[in-house]
Amino acid sequence: MVTDRIGDFIIRLQNAARIGKPEVSMPYSSHVLAIAKKLKELGFLTAVEVKTKGDSDVQKEFVATLAYDAHGQPKLRGVKRISKPGRRLYVPSAEAHAVKGGTGVRVISSSMGIVSDAEARKSHVGGENLFEIW
Repeated sequence: MVTDRIGDFIIRLQNAARIGKPEVSMPYSSHVLAIAKKLKELGFLTAVEVKTKGDSDVQKEFVATLAYDAHGQPKLRGVKRISKPGRRLYVPSAEAHAVKGGTGVRVISSSMGIVSDAEARKSHVGGENLFEIW
């Protein structure tokens, strides 16, 4: 059993991008699905689809399709997990700075849902500093 679903998800994405795999499947979690939808909005993923395993609706999974540029290079180049299950780190909106000179994104879980660093600064909302992606 995986105790850190977010960490597992972003590492699966990073590994798939490094080997050129087009999509990643992940056990269903509404929180991780919201993160995947935010990554789709930010351009790191092209599609997010929820599927059921077998005949029952009990076992769900979702499939995230990675985004690649015109040269076949993945748009996701790296990730860094910040807040972990054993050590939760929170950030106020003023400290949600840009990642890698603006080429990356900091993903924050706030009271408004999953937001990027730019959205957190614009809305003046802080939250749990989940990870950085570039």
